[in-house]
Amino acid sequence: MVKIGLTGGIGTGKTFLSKHFVDMGIPVYYADEEAKKLYREPAFLAEMRQAFQDEKLWLPDGSLNMQQLSLSFADEDFLQRLSRFVHPYVMRDFERWAVEQNAAAVMMESAILYEYGLDKHFDKVIVADAPEFLRIRRIQARNPHLTETDIRQRMSRQMPQEEKCSRADLVVCTGETYAEGLSLL
Repeated sequence: MVKIGLTGGIGTGKTFLSKHFVDMGIPVYYADEEAKKLYREPAFLAEMRQAFQDEKLWLPDGSLNMQQLSLSFADEDFLQRLSRFVHPYVMRDFERWAVEQNAAAVMMESAILYEYGLDKHFDKVIVADAPEFLRIRRIQARNPHLTETDIRQRMSRQMPQEEKCSRADLVVCTGETYAEGLSLL
């Protein structure tokens, strides 16, 4: 079985592109969606409580305060610690899921494949790419409350798109091409 990683910065069209792979018969594991499910798993939460007992993430009844967790994402150090904790769980779940698929190839969609060294788990890595102005427009369309400054700040937390593209086995430009995009400026 061939394992493919699909990555790209925010707004590059990863999910749009992944749907085409599904149409071609390649099952796709959506890492962000699956990671969110972990926060409802008692065994995961018990281990997380041990690893993050010093954080203000826990309600008096011992359950995870999801609102506080979301606010904590703004703290880069916390986000790094949390990511190092969560990603091994996600990769184990992906491996379990991949074995269950009846396909010659499977794919994981994850925006932060390179940032956390997850690319080493894949035979090939595809990077979705789009011009920055188009990425910003896409993000604003689905998150109208975000300003361009907010979006650029989120983009700055990810590996530069150019570096992702240089490391990829294949780069797919989604939506408009660079030439078409430049003509709109």
